Amino acid sequence: MLENLIGPEKSLQWVLHFWPVPAFSFIAALIATLLCKNIALKLGIVDKPDNLVKTHKNSVAYLGGIGIFVGLTVGILTGIYCLGPDQSSAIGEQEHFRLSLRWLIGILAGGAIACFVGLTDDIFDLKPRYKFLGQIFAALVLLLVGIRPDLRYIAEPLHLPMPNELNLILGAIVVILFVLGATNSLNLLDGLDGLCAGVTAIFTIALLLLSIHLATWGYSETGDPVRIIVCLGLVGGVCGFLPFNRHPAKIFMGDAGSMLLGFTAASLMLLFAEQVPRWWLASIMVFGLPILDTAVALVRRLINHRPLFVSDRGHIYDQMIDRGIPLKKTVAICYLLAGIYAAIGLAMSQIRTRYAAVVYILVFAASGAIVWRKGYLKMEGLRGAIRKE
Repeated sequence: MLENLIGPEKSLQWVLHFWPVPAFSFIAALIATLLCKNIALKLGIVDKPDNLVKTHKNSVAYLGGIGIFVGLTVGILTGIYCLGPDQSSAIGEQEHFRLSLRWLIGILAGGAIACFVGLTDDIFDLKPRYKFLGQIFAALVLLLVGIRPDLRYIAEPLHLPMPNELNLILGAIVVILFVLGATNSLNLLDGLDGLCAGVTAIFTIALLLLSIHLATWGYSETGDPVRIIVCLGLVGGVCGFLPFNRHPAKIFMGDAGSMLLGFTAASLMLLFAEQVPRWWLASIMVFGLPILDTAVALVRRLINHRPLFVSDRGHIYDQMIDRGIPLKKTVAICYLLAGIYAAIGLAMSQIRTRYAAVVYILVFAASGAIVWRKGYLKMEGLRGAIRKE
């Protein structure tokens, strides 16, 4: 299995051609986050503790999501420059470049919308339905530029009819659901200093490794560079933000950052659905920790008859702290869990889809059983503390 990790179509030297992307995105995010912190404090755009859900002791600056967005933008623009064909490029190569450019700009535009919606919520406290509408609008941008799964690759092996119109309709539904799911999953995960950004860096690095593997095998002339550029830009952006977000945090990413990260993660997973489902399923597994935390939050609220769209202290990481685990250790445990899910996704991507799917189901079933046995579905004491959004 290991001998197939590097394919014959492209060398690793081709991947190293994009080294300026993470370097420039990191520097841009670092500088932008520092500026955003100072601006937020000056304008009073801060997150105040409420001794209920928000348990930090002092007011902390918002706008960190803007710093991440600046880093991601610089990274993607740098990637476009590195990718650009020269005058001697063949017509086919120029066409692939134009489509890659379209996808990159679409992801950047959708990310800008998600970030703006989150920023508006940070400042004006939007109602959930308005946030959902904004996220759907961001998803529509992906559809406009042609980023959608081709479900015929799933239907054909199962001998199911998949007319082109039905493929387009179902594909659009999948895109919207992925954007809503990933965006709100990372929004829910953003509850401790350094948690959301660190977990994002971990699963994005895993997606980058998967992207490099596919690129060396010449999986897609259009999708390969897009996946690599977005992964590198995202890693650089969150790593530029993390030094200011580690405990004790000097700035929070807010909904502007978590929605941006969630949208970008959804875009990456959808890019892996470009052809066969094998890589798509692996990318979903890599995103396992946010999926688990969101599932636990929704199930916990349902079985305890609590409103779904309220903040509470019943998340997995909150319950760890309520059980006496220090904050830094809790974040480290979550990093480890994110790494485990990512490693499983990468490993299972190298076996046949039918067998990998069974492993994925078993992993999530085992995760659910552990959550239930450890009592993480209960809401009592501090875990039951809720606050209307």
